[in-house]
Amino acid sequence: MKGLIAAGVVLAGAGVLALAKEEPMADRVFEMRTYVASPGKMDALHARFRDHTNTLFVKHGMELVGYWTPTAGENADLTLIYILAHKSEAAAKASWDAFRNDPDWQKARADSEKDGVKLAAKVESRFLKPTDYSPMK
Repeated sequence: MKGLIAAGVVLAGAGVLALAKEEPMADRVFEMRTYVASPGKMDALHARFRDHTNTLFVKHGMELVGYWTPTAGENADLTLIYILAHKSEAAAKASWDAFRNDPDWQKARADSEKDGVKLAAKVESRFLKPTDYSPMK
């Protein structure tokens, strides 16, 4: 009997996962952000993301997809690229507004830039929507 109940739970769970895969969020967007660190600030930028920013992103409804550094190219040693997922562009705006106004973020930013030098010399953001054949939606 326990085996039948366990099998039923597994099958029910699989059905929920199948539904989730079949019905992706229609307005979901990904945000690719590229940071070029100020000279000498790359380690501090990584530390701020590792120790503070990631937790705050999640707190404000942003989904962490991944973080990368280029292996070659101009400013490769100063560049951080990451991707977030949002329910929609409107949700992204609301999340960013809440994040920027969060006292924990304001303190983390101030503490990491107490020498008066911003950690990122340049920040670029681009919203991406998945294609109909993209495995990630």
